Amino acid sequence: MPFVTIDGQALHYIDQGTGPAVLLAGSYLWDQGMWAPQIAALAQQYRVIALDLWGLGQSGPLPVGTVSLDDLARQALVLLDHLDIERVTLVGLSVGGMWGTRLALSAAHRINGLVLMDTYVGAEPEPTRQYYFSLLKQIEEAGVITPALLDIVVPIFFRPGIDPQSALYRNFRAALAALPADRLRESIVPMGRITFGRDDCMNRLGELDAACTLVMCGDQDIPRPPEEAREMAELIGCPWVLVPEAGHISSLENPQFVTETLLAFLAERV
Repeated sequence: MPFVTIDGQALHYIDQGTGPAVLLAGSYLWDQGMWAPQIAALAQQYRVIALDLWGLGQSGPLPVGTVSLDDLARQALVLLDHLDIERVTLVGLSVGGMWGTRLALSAAHRINGLVLMDTYVGAEPEPTRQYYFSLLKQIEEAGVITPALLDIVVPIFFRPGIDPQSALYRNFRAALAALPADRLRESIVPMGRITFGRDDCMNRLGELDAACTLVMCGDQDIPRPPEEAREMAELIGCPWVLVPEAGHISSLENPQFVTETLLAFLAERV
């Protein structure tokens, strides 16, 4: 399994297919498995890279000194350099879109295209930030995501009305319940504070290349609702697409629509 050491820790990634490079950057609390349908389809035409966020999947803990989304963007560039990838189309969902935007702003010459999915690069609204920070504090103190907290956290990621007995829902809940205390305290909680304590970079969205950018959002996304996607797309000047019958993890809730949209975007730009 491929790993690269970045800032003293082992980052796990997958590297499949050949052709123009596509980097898939996923959501907080999810590993690269959230892209499984897209990896299978895109790798037939493209070189697809997908990474496990620190503390998740097979990646090591959050490196000491990683304190901002800009650090995550810099670390992703180290991965691209390690793989000798000069230019990439970056598809970022949730926190992947947050640091992916910063990568595109700081290293525009490395970006062929940018897809921002179920994400928002403005500051977290203060009431929501305080709420998420309170949940993180409970997780940190308990050293486990308790059943009561799972009842709160898990539904956030899916469209309302999803069957809680579905494999998608049950597997995610089980993965969170199994996270050990050291991962939670060293990686998951700090990453959450980085994510929800982020600074506002909405005023820089106009610097992105609108012709090479697409915004997507699940039409039933709870934490990152469609109005945020529309706001970002208007500031960028790029198209935006609603993913039908999907919540926050639109890549798994409506994988066919997401995959087809990405393939169409890639076909026009690489």
